Amino acid sequence: MSTATRHAAQGSAFTRFVSAFEENMIALLLALMTAITFANVVLRYGFGTGLLWGLEVTTYLFAWLVLFGMSYAVKITAHLGVDAITARLPSRPRRIMALVAAAVCLAYAALLMKGAWDYWAPFANLDQTTGRWFPTGFNENTRENGWYETQYVPMLESLRFIEAWLLIEGDPPFEKLPRVIPYFILPFGCALLLFRLIQATARIVRGTQDSLIVSHEAEEAVEDAANTLAKEERR
Repeated sequence: MSTATRHAAQGSAFTRFVSAFEENMIALLLALMTAITFANVVLRYGFGTGLLWGLEVTTYLFAWLVLFGMSYAVKITAHLGVDAITARLPSRPRRIMALVAAAVCLAYAALLMKGAWDYWAPFANLDQTTGRWFPTGFNENTRENGWYETQYVPMLESLRFIEAWLLIEGDPPFEKLPRVIPYFILPFGCALLLFRLIQATARIVRGTQDSLIVSHEAEEAVEDAANTLAKEERR
């Protein structure tokens, strides 16, 4: 069992729920992208038609997959990095460097979270934050853009209830899916990334993890190649 898997198994009920949610969503997004793309190819070359909304939906699904994968890679320590210097340091300096890197990543994730919220909030008729770098409050003069629709994705009847939230009196009902839904992954994905980085930083502090990146990937690849070559030579 990998270190990341052990952390997920030993975590709180909330942590286990988030882990299961991430993994299931990544699998679902991959399955939907594959199914929609396959259906579009069959319809186009087999029947001379296609799903008008297929490419747009696949693009949104890919964006969701990337942002879910961003936090998931933190959980399983799969982000690439260079540890040529830190790997040569003694244990204590290496841990200090890891904490410095974690602090930088936390600040960056917080900035991403602010930017993601400020981009998404107008589409949800919510207020953007004030402050140049970090939130200092909410801007009550934020323009409400809840009426913005996607280009081709049709509106689902099961989602009509959100019209009362996004539309004002006199606005026509949605013909296409409102952008607030596909764009929601921006603040949600950044919040998930921040959550995973906080977890990773806590593990570094406790000494159960020594880095935020995948370690010795190049060495392992060279070793695997050498083992494969040796097997071929023995044949």
